[in-house]
Amino acid sequence: MALRSLVTRRTLGLASNSAKLVSGSAVAQLRGFKTFSLPDLPYDYGALEPAISGEIMQLHHQKHHQTYITNYNKALEQLHEATEKGDSSTVVKLQSAIKFNGGGHINHSIFWKNLAPVGEGGGELPHGSLGWAIDKDFGSLEKLIQKMNTQGAAVQGSGWVWLGLEKESKRLVVETTSNQDPLVTKGPLVPLVGIDVWEHAYYLQYKNVRPDYLKNIWKVVNWKYASDIYANECPSA
Repeated sequence: MALRSLVTRRTLGLASNSAKLVSGSAVAQLRGFKTFSLPDLPYDYGALEPAISGEIMQLHHQKHHQTYITNYNKALEQLHEATEKGDSSTVVKLQSAIKFNGGGHINHSIFWKNLAPVGEGGGELPHGSLGWAIDKDFGSLEKLIQKMNTQGAAVQGSGWVWLGLEKESKRLVVETTSNQDPLVTKGPLVPLVGIDVWEHAYYLQYKNVRPDYLKNIWKVVNWKYASDIYANECPSA
């Protein structure tokens, strides 16, 4: 099934806007209350095979991501109503649902852009300033991948492994987050590459062998997207 368009500008700005909600300024943001919708994928569901099956991609996108969005919108609506009523107790209770479902929406919106079919740049080596930064901070791309695979395989339960950029030092770091916590919960970090290590991201194809999934996903990682984000954050690098 051919999918429609690339992610819109509104969705591309989602991470920064939603991060503010997750970080505690939800009430202020709700002055312009709006709902969020499922972004289109920039490729067909089967386009990442054999690294990731079309069945997994369809379920992951249409079911799992959509569920996070549905529950996120519901929690935001309830928060809006509670704020209007001055119901502080309900506002506090809703923070967990907002963080979990909002984080799921943020993380997956990034994840889809972190991947690309082989014929459209998936797996091509990082270029320009990001490639040099990887060599400087990790020694080589191979060492970075090994570090992310090791930490991703070691995540207990569900979560994510990230390549992030520290805003102030302009240093690259590898971090993991639990459940659907977005990278922003670890500090002022810009997500460049995020890999979903929840079982729903790989179990239908790789069963319980998460390391095989982590090994193969690099064949479709969209380094051009990561390189563009890095160049935008570090224009003088």
